[in-house]
Amino acid sequence: MEEILGLDSPPIAVKIVKTGETLPSVKSLPQKSRYCQLLMLARKGQTLMLTAEDLACPAAKAALGLAPLPEKISTGEMLCTLGLFVSKEAAARTMKMIPRLNLGSTKAVVSGPLKNFPVTPDIIVVESIPEHVMWLCLARNFKEGGRLNFSSSIFQCCCVDVTVVPYLTGDINISPGCYGCREATDTPPEHMFMGIPAKLLSEVVESLEALSKKAMKTVREKRVYKLYTGSKEEKTG
Repeated sequence: MEEILGLDSPPIAVKIVKTGETLPSVKSLPQKSRYCQLLMLARKGQTLMLTAEDLACPAAKAALGLAPLPEKISTGEMLCTLGLFVSKEAAARTMKMIPRLNLGSTKAVVSGPLKNFPVTPDIIVVESIPEHVMWLCLARNFKEGGRLNFSSSIFQCCCVDVTVVPYLTGDINISPGCYGCREATDTPPEHMFMGIPAKLLSEVVESLEALSKKAMKTVREKRVYKLYTGSKEEKTG
């Protein structure tokens, strides 16, 4: 995937450690951190674990099933204060619709680079430019065809859009990012995100390889664009 697309950073593996499962032998973060910061460190090559005690973001903690959602967030008060919605009612409606894992179902989350991840992942997260995400979406659709549907409230990108949603639906999901991850990490303005259930990874990569042999080469060579701009130059020359 890295080689075909030309990714600048590795695909990120995520393991949701369920209640009752044994915690893997992975270091915890040295300080309280947000889930999006865990993914940022994974993108930089680190494999680390976050428990409820270490997770600093209450919205992510609730999304991952580690703690109840605080009232200030569920009522829309905090999001309205941040300027994300025109009213508490709009914010509250959004929070009510956000998918979450069952409260108490999760013990911890582990994340790191996919290529040397020490446990079997549940989700693969790719953070990159839209062109890369486009090819991954087409790879998902390559064999079955049809149309893809994506879900986002443009809030809780990393924890909900590209982790919880693909985990619950069993299908890919993309996100343009959100207030939280863009404020709390070094994600470049031009990046977006994609979550891929681990069970679909081999199919997506196989289809990506097929796309790279013809369609991807043609698009990246921009033949039609070069012909178009060349003909315009001839006319004006």
